[in-house]
Amino acid sequence: MFNRGTLKVFNKIFGAQFSIFFFRMDKLVELMGLEKKENMDKKSRRKFGSHFTSIEIFETYIFPQIKNDLDKYIWVDLFAGEGNLVLPILKHIPLEKREIYFRNRIFLFDIQENMVQKCIKNAQLYGISENTAKGNIIVRDNLEDYPKFLLRKKLPVFHITNPPYLYLGYIRKQKDTQKYLKLFNAQNNSYQDLYQLALMNDLHNGIENLIYIIPSNFLFGASVSNKFRKDFLLHYTIYKVVIFETKVFEFTGTNICITFLKKKHIPKEEIITFQGIKIKQGNKFLEKEYRLDPKNYYRAGSIFADFLNAYQTKKPLEVNYYLLKKEVLENRGPFEIQAIDANQYANNNYKKLLLRVNKELKEKIKNNILYVRTLDSGRYEGRVGLGIIEDDFNVSAIYVSGNTYRTHPIQIFFKPIISIELQLIIQKYFNYILEDFRKKTDSEFLTTYKYSQALYTRKYLGLTQTRKLIETFPFNSLTPNEVEILERYISNDKFDNLTSFLINLKERQK
Repeated sequence: MFNRGTLKVFNKIFGAQFSIFFFRMDKLVELMGLEKKENMDKKSRRKFGSHFTSIEIFETYIFPQIKNDLDKYIWVDLFAGEGNLVLPILKHIPLEKREIYFRNRIFLFDIQENMVQKCIKNAQLYGISENTAKGNIIVRDNLEDYPKFLLRKKLPVFHITNPPYLYLGYIRKQKDTQKYLKLFNAQNNSYQDLYQLALMNDLHNGIENLIYIIPSNFLFGASVSNKFRKDFLLHYTIYKVVIFETKVFEFTGTNICITFLKKKHIPKEEIITFQGIKIKQGNKFLEKEYRLDPKNYYRAGSIFADFLNAYQTKKPLEVNYYLLKKEVLENRGPFEIQAIDANQYANNNYKKLLLRVNKELKEKIKNNILYVRTLDSGRYEGRVGLGIIEDDFNVSAIYVSGNTYRTHPIQIFFKPIISIELQLIIQKYFNYILEDFRKKTDSEFLTTYKYSQALYTRKYLGLTQTRKLIETFPFNSLTPNEVEILERYISNDKFDNLTSFLINLKERQK
């Protein structure tokens, strides 16, 4: 089914692109009108979290999975947009039977009136009369109020959809989206995105078959997805996933996946295995089997988490983050420390400043030379990992004058104080293990950042992952000779030797 001829990069999802410059006055007026429409569309996308899907995605990836079941279900999209995830079914129904098939088996909804009108027109293109189309294509807010009349139909519901994506943090900050906050109360108060609420609504209403186009952080995300996956996958199993690391939606950088789900007969915590295909840049693809373990919140790429748990030392280093304004103000003194301000970034550089601190804070800063880069830059030399503050910023400290952000460079403070030499070894150790697991797992244990034109899929390294990886380093067990052995394994890329070495050290600690 998935061959090189069918794996396409969908760069023209939204129809014709307006790229011609018009020089006549009437064309300039037309262009101004289009620009106004584009601004309105942008506001609408942000307000509703909607990103519209191409027919090509349906034909290539979804229809082959459902083509033998067209008479078994009613086909529903609760967030239908233009209808491209269900209406193309009609191409595979004889023309003389389409009207009655549509009337009995296809129901489409959207919260936006203009989308419903487009959907009705698209249905007419498949030969459906306007009156019939209007009967089954309805303006409705299905996040707030599930259409339970569908559950009373003779045939079961099969829900295929590209639901709205709006992260809770964004919803809180934007006036137009704060109306959604009420949806995250009660049974949904621990979830983080509208698409998660859409899935939970299907769960609460007993929908057995789902095909969802959702952010790939459904599989790979940590804090934003752990609780949700644990709750949802108690009830559903995944039998197939198509993961896109190419741009699918024109107006968002979110990496997405098509997730094929079936409800379990009995809720059960169990390992879920399924075949996945990853569509990569350059029209390349990777097929692999995924194994999601409830012990790791069903998160893909869990072999890294297994390593962190298995190799944590008995007495690990204590790791703290951020040099905060509050600490600097409480420790003012005569000693000058050069720093960058992580909250002041312009023209590709952080603002530099002088901090005046007491001796105690000066020593603390000078004795901790490392920082963590949590976000891939897109360049190979800018991948996530530990860096040396002096080398990368030509200062001694990374100061946080305002709010802390996980995507900024973050200074690390160790307890107890360790030598500079040992910190440099920790840096090599940390970055080597991180890169080794990125090769083994195609970076899947990291959280996917937004799509870009980078040579690789940009990832985010969590601060908990950072701390736990540092905690596997046996800082208080190494003799000088063992330090040399460890460095040799790293420089010669001997991962198996390194892990055996760590096991022996851990046994010695008992």
